Amino acid sequence: MEYFKYLRQYVGNKPIILPGSVVIMINEQDEILLQERHDGKWGLPGGLMDLGESFEEVAKREIFEETGLVVENLTLLNVFSGSNYYLKVQNGDELYSVTAVYYTKDVCGDLKIDYSESKDMRYFAVDNLPSELTENDKSFIAEYINKGSY
Repeated sequence: MEYFKYLRQYVGNKPIILPGSVVIMINEQDEILLQERHDGKWGLPGGLMDLGESFEEVAKREIFEETGLVVENLTLLNVFSGSNYYLKVQNGDELYSVTAVYYTKDVCGDLKIDYSESKDMRYFAVDNLPSELTENDKSFIAEYINKGSY
């Protein structure tokens, strides 16, 4: 059982802290891979930490599970946390996310969308990101661009 589901058995919908990772994957055209979720929002692929995992292990596992791609040579952009990263999801669960954001151009494999997690995945130019991009992911990508990592 995923750790956050285990926690929810005890705390219900009350706020919890959930650590996770996302990866800004850049292709040869300097475009970023984004995932369209079932709620119609676009975001960076990634997910939540399980017991015993490092942030980097989470990033690699989640990217492979959601995209079929293998990422290497991850560079930590930043860890985002605090009151700006509070979320209340549709089912009423409340959380504060602690998200390690990595970036890499070292991506290999064939894109295979996990349709239980995503409706679509596409590469976007940084000057043509979808308007339905989540606020958190906008801030992650903005920092990536502002730091000159792009």
